[in-house]
Amino acid sequence: MGFSENTTGLVLAMVSSLFIGTSFILKKKGLKRAAAAGTRAGVGGYTYLLEPLWWAGMITMIVGEVSNFVAYIYAPAVLVTPLGALSIIISAVLAHCMLRERLQRLGVVGCILCIVGSVVIVIHAPQEHMPTSVQEIWILAIQPAFVIYVAATISIVAALMFHYEPRYGQTNMLIYLGICSLMGALTVVSIKAIGIAIKLTLEGISQIAFPQTWFFLAAAVICIITQLNYLNRALDTFNAAIVSPIYYVMFTTLTIIASAIMFKDWAGQDASSIVSEICGFITVLSGTILLHLTREQEPANPPGNISWYDGEDIKVMEDGHYIMLNDSNYFR
Repeated sequence: MGFSENTTGLVLAMVSSLFIGTSFILKKKGLKRAAAAGTRAGVGGYTYLLEPLWWAGMITMIVGEVSNFVAYIYAPAVLVTPLGALSIIISAVLAHCMLRERLQRLGVVGCILCIVGSVVIVIHAPQEHMPTSVQEIWILAIQPAFVIYVAATISIVAALMFHYEPRYGQTNMLIYLGICSLMGALTVVSIKAIGIAIKLTLEGISQIAFPQTWFFLAAAVICIITQLNYLNRALDTFNAAIVSPIYYVMFTTLTIIASAIMFKDWAGQDASSIVSEICGFITVLSGTILLHLTREQEPANPPGNISWYDGEDIKVMEDGHYIMLNDSNYFR
């Protein structure tokens, strides 16, 4: 007996989380080794490119992202997207074991919440109807409800980019993360359409000649570039420990909404199943936030003072400030 498409998507999503979560640790260990042998990547060094562990992490991440891409072909976004939180659990546990980064008690609670929420989502996930052509997907994309959603999304993104970002972008992270999340949701539905087109083509039903295939591809490229651009700005401007959970919550929520509108993920489900999925989703989000907020942060610079004598006074650089001391109070 073969697997159902939901089961295939579930397995691929879990494999994706395993590979992506592991890739973070491999890359970090590679960066640590490279930093010990040369200039750190954070200050412009590229010695990590010679480190096999870093490349192992990159390859592992690529495999994970490909698995995640294929998972969206077989299963609805309401199932695949929240399971991305499992990569955070894997990363946190491996960091505790391999990098000696302490996993605090609330972090353990966060892991348990993510697992419980994921199980609830899997149990109540809807069965998705698989489109038989890219033209069928196009019909879903031009239905009034989704057209209104896309128009509202583009309008909000334009307002954030051209009005709010120049004024408040450096002080309010929700500007950058709003753009990332809104465009990210459109990225997912476009990628799902492309993935289905590729699957049908490989099965012998070519979708290459249809202009809709190329439209979805162009939309995905534009959305990905915009999403990554503003995500990098957010990470460069604000604390990553705060950016990551907020971005995950916003991106996951908007992706589920966009997919539910376009692909009608919840059509045919009873109210109790939908409520259970929402509760599971909220549980996963809560666990993710707990994990991020209890994560130990590495100090940006190692502590310590530097002192020297200039012939008159002893000068000390402490926490970035110069202090001038004479012999009597320096050797106290």
